Amino acid sequence: MTDLLTCDPINGLDLSALVALVEDIRADPGKAKAAFRVTTRWAGQTSSETIVGSCQIGGSPVDRSFTILADEPRELMGQDGAPNPQELLMAALNACLVVGYVANASVIGIDLTELEIETWGELDLRGYLGMDDAVVPGYQQLDYVVRIAGAGTAEQFESIHQVVKRTSPNFFNLNQPIRLNGRLEIS
Repeated sequence: MTDLLTCDPINGLDLSALVALVEDIRADPGKAKAAFRVTTRWAGQTSSETIVGSCQIGGSPVDRSFTILADEPRELMGQDGAPNPQELLMAALNACLVVGYVANASVIGIDLTELEIETWGELDLRGYLGMDDAVVPGYQQLDYVVRIAGAGTAEQFESIHQVVKRTSPNFFNLNQPIRLNGRLEIS
């Protein structure tokens, strides 16, 4: 990977910065920690606003400031003013996968000309609405297709695909049970 220090950016990715990050983490595994936090507030009816504030990477604070809007379609009592939480869940998965495909293609010198991920799933509203305890409130599966093109071979793209499935945090998070620790604070 140190050969990448002399490379120009590939797919817009600064490979020398990636190499420096990897070398820093190898030298001090404590720098591998990344902590993220968001706060979501009700904005009326089925709308919400999520504020993305600072995060910590390698123990250092990183200032960030973003707002993510969510709403439901009118058919689900919303105003259709933003993507709904299910669409945002899929968008978060796809965005994480995109980072993996771009980074892994760049590391082996493949210039990408196309990268698109389409994800879909179906859930049964009877579970969400509490109408039938035998119906789960979420997805049983999500399906996705990756459309990728560039200067790589089919074998290289398949290898990248396998690496991304093995290393993507959001693929990992959605592909297994994950513990959620919640508590209620009443004002």
